[in-house]
Amino acid sequence: MALVDLLVEDLRCIERLELALHPRLNLIAGPNGTGKTSVLESIFLLGRGRSFRTRSSERLIRHGAERLTVFGRVGRHAIGVEVQRGQGHGAAATRAKVDGDFVQTLTELTGTFPVQVIDPDVQQLVEGGATGRRRWLDWSVFHVEPRFGAHWARYARALKQRNAALRAGVGAEGLRPWNQEMVAAGVPMAEARAAHYAALEPVWMEAQAALLGFTVSATWTAGWDRERSLEEALAGASAHDVSRGTTSVGPHRADLRIRMGTRAAREILSRGQLKLLALSMVLAQLEVLQGSLQIAPTLLIDDPAAELDNFRLGAVIERIRALDTQLVVTTLAPDSSLFGSPDRVYQMGQGRAKTL
Repeated sequence: MALVDLLVEDLRCIERLELALHPRLNLIAGPNGTGKTSVLESIFLLGRGRSFRTRSSERLIRHGAERLTVFGRVGRHAIGVEVQRGQGHGAAATRAKVDGDFVQTLTELTGTFPVQVIDPDVQQLVEGGATGRRRWLDWSVFHVEPRFGAHWARYARALKQRNAALRAGVGAEGLRPWNQEMVAAGVPMAEARAAHYAALEPVWMEAQAALLGFTVSATWTAGWDRERSLEEALAGASAHDVSRGTTSVGPHRADLRIRMGTRAAREILSRGQLKLLALSMVLAQLEVLQGSLQIAPTLLIDDPAAELDNFRLGAVIERIRALDTQLVVTTLAPDSSLFGSPDRVYQMGQGRAKTL
């Protein structure tokens, strides 16, 4: 389902902005610093409850404002997200509503408005930490496995409580209740991840070959030694966890290990190749969702030509244009035709937009 209407208030340099988006190709044009990427952030916030540029939601709030709000209409659904500044040293509070009702967790937004982004730092999927790769896979597992969100939230609560108990000095024997809760949620969570990655991998390998001209090897790891059960792994790591004050095994430590021979791919590939490899991850994921579930997420593209030569950029564009999805693309030039003739063009200037 495409995003039809967007209303943004007090997000970064944007005081107030209203856009009516086309279900196909939308261009957000303008010089750097005019708020183009902030528009993409606001759209991403509607579907993820967070930014793709910063882990601190408070940084999104316009200077001098106490809160930001984003409202959007997706099909028959209305989504609203508010980020309120923290009080004192407290963190910002994010609340969201779907059709007038507060969501219990921000992950519920994923099912209402599927949205993915390609930005100039997309190579961090490969060269960055495991958290980004887990988020990449989990986002599509949420769509494939209906119970995954509940397992994910239950596991996250149990992990937080176990870590709090470890910091409070609880011994190995006292960890059993949290171990049991982590097993109950973590095992189906890990199984769903493994099954989805198995379906995704061949599509990803084909995308690698098309964009890079070669493939790299990849292995999805569960976050513990699969020769043992999760229950055994948690019990076996209890003494170590007590000494360190944190949980060292479990699905929260899962990762996609990407290698060329015996070395990590990030140590061998050029920056441009890393970007193409990460792009292949994102595009393969969208192709699988579209092919198997007929889900067509809105795709946000920030500065698509960054650091890619014309040949490789052409291969990426060809693959993106083959997707049957809504595109929202930032560009310096309003007459850009990288993805074909745009259906709607907005010119940004000082946090405001006008239709061209």
